[in-house]
Amino acid sequence: MITVLTRSYQDQSQATFSLTDEDHTLANSLRFTLNQDPRVTFCGYSIPHPSDARVNIRVQTTGDPASEVLKDSCQDLMLICQHVRSTFDQAVVEFKNKKGLDAMNIGP
Repeated sequence: MITVLTRSYQDQSQATFSLTDEDHTLANSLRFTLNQDPRVTFCGYSIPHPSDARVNIRVQTTGDPASEVLKDSCQDLMLICQHVRSTFDQAVVEFKNKKGLDAMNIGP
Protein backbone atom coordinates (compact mmCIF):
# COMPACT_ATOMS: atom_id res chain seq x y z
CA MET A 1 0.00 0.00 0.00
CA ILE A 2 1.27 3.46 -0.90
CA THR A 3 0.50 6.44 1.31
CA VAL A 4 1.40 10.04 0.52
CA LEU A 5 3.27 11.48 3.51
CA THR A 6 3.99 15.00 2.30
CA ARG A 7 2.67 16.80 -0.72
CA SER A 8 1.78 20.36 -1.54
CA TYR A 9 -1.52 20.77 -3.32
CA GLN A 10 -0.07 23.87 -5.01
CA ASP A 11 3.10 22.11 -6.16
CA GLN A 12 2.42 18.48 -7.04
CA SER A 13 5.86 18.05 -8.55
CA GLN A 14 7.29 16.88 -5.22
CA ALA A 15 6.02 14.38 -2.70
CA THR A 16 7.09 11.74 -0.20
CA PHE A 17 5.41 8.36 -0.45
CA SER A 18 5.33 5.66 2.22
CA LEU A 19 5.25 2.02 1.10
CA THR A 20 4.17 -0.41 3.80
CA ASP A 21 5.45 -3.98 4.06
CA GLU A 22 8.40 -3.22 1.78
CA ASP A 23 12.18 -3.03 2.17
CA HIS A 24 15.37 -2.18 0.26
CA THR A 25 14.56 -4.62 -2.54
CA LEU A 26 11.64 -2.68 -3.96
CA ALA A 27 12.86 0.73 -2.80
CA ASN A 28 16.23 0.51 -4.52
CA SER A 29 14.67 -0.87 -7.69
CA LEU A 30 12.14 1.97 -7.77
CA ARG A 31 14.87 4.49 -7.05
CA PHE A 32 16.79 3.14 -10.04
CA THR A 33 13.82 3.33 -12.44
CA LEU A 34 12.84 6.77 -11.15
CA ASN A 35 16.34 8.10 -11.71
CA GLN A 36 16.23 6.84 -15.32
CA ASP A 37 13.23 9.10 -15.97
CA PRO A 38 14.28 12.51 -17.37
CA ARG A 39 11.34 14.13 -15.54
CA VAL A 40 12.91 13.30 -12.16
CA THR A 41 15.22 15.87 -10.59
CA PHE A 42 15.61 14.07 -7.25
CA CYS A 43 14.73 10.66 -5.91
CA GLY A 44 15.80 9.01 -2.70
CA TYR A 45 14.47 6.59 -0.15
CA SER A 46 14.85 5.89 3.53
CA ILE A 47 13.76 3.24 5.96
CA PRO A 48 12.65 5.01 9.14
CA HIS A 49 13.57 2.12 11.46
CA PRO A 50 14.96 -1.38 10.80
CA SER A 51 12.11 -3.05 12.69
CA ASP A 52 9.47 -1.09 10.76
CA ALA A 53 8.56 -2.71 7.43
CA ARG A 54 8.09 0.64 5.72
CA VAL A 55 9.97 2.64 3.09
CA ASN A 56 9.71 6.36 2.40
CA ILE A 57 10.41 7.46 -1.17
CA ARG A 58 10.94 11.15 -1.98
CA VAL A 59 10.31 12.23 -5.59
CA GLN A 60 10.87 15.66 -7.11
CA THR A 61 10.16 16.28 -10.78
CA THR A 62 10.62 18.96 -13.40
CA GLY A 63 6.92 19.81 -13.19
CA ASP A 64 4.91 16.64 -13.76
CA PRO A 65 2.91 15.35 -10.77
CA ALA A 66 5.19 13.19 -8.60
CA SER A 67 2.43 10.61 -8.15
CA GLU A 68 2.16 10.11 -11.93
CA VAL A 69 5.92 9.78 -12.30
CA LEU A 70 6.01 7.20 -9.47
CA LYS A 71 3.16 5.28 -11.12
CA ASP A 72 5.01 5.28 -14.46
CA SER A 73 8.18 4.03 -12.76
CA CYS A 74 6.26 1.21 -11.09
CA GLN A 75 4.95 0.19 -14.50
CA ASP A 76 8.45 0.39 -15.99
CA LEU A 77 9.79 -1.78 -13.18
CA MET A 78 7.03 -4.32 -13.79
CA LEU A 79 7.98 -4.48 -17.49
CA ILE A 80 11.64 -4.97 -16.58
CA CYS A 81 10.72 -7.83 -14.24
CA GLN A 82 8.52 -9.45 -16.91
CA HIS A 83 11.39 -9.24 -19.40
CA VAL A 84 13.85 -10.80 -16.94
CA ARG A 85 11.37 -13.59 -16.16
CA SER A 86 10.66 -14.40 -19.81
CA THR A 87 14.38 -14.34 -20.66
CA PHE A 88 15.10 -16.70 -17.76
CA ASP A 89 12.24 -19.05 -18.72
CA GLN A 90 13.48 -19.13 -22.32
CA ALA A 91 17.02 -19.95 -21.16
CA VAL A 92 15.71 -22.80 -19.00
CA VAL A 93 13.80 -24.27 -21.96
CA GLU A 94 16.88 -24.01 -24.18
CA PHE A 95 19.01 -25.62 -21.47
CA LYS A 96 16.57 -28.52 -21.10
CA ASN A 97 16.37 -28.99 -24.88
CA LYS A 98 20.16 -29.41 -25.01
CA LYS A 99 19.81 -32.23 -22.47
CA GLY A 100 20.97 -30.11 -19.55
CA LEU A 101 24.26 -30.98 -17.93
CA ASP A 102 25.04 -33.69 -20.52
CA ALA A 103 25.45 -30.96 -23.14
CA MET A 104 27.96 -29.16 -20.93
CA ASN A 105 30.45 -32.06 -21.07
CA ILE A 106 31.08 -31.96 -17.33
CA GLY A 107 32.74 -34.99 -15.93
CA PRO A 108 36.00 -36.87 -15.48
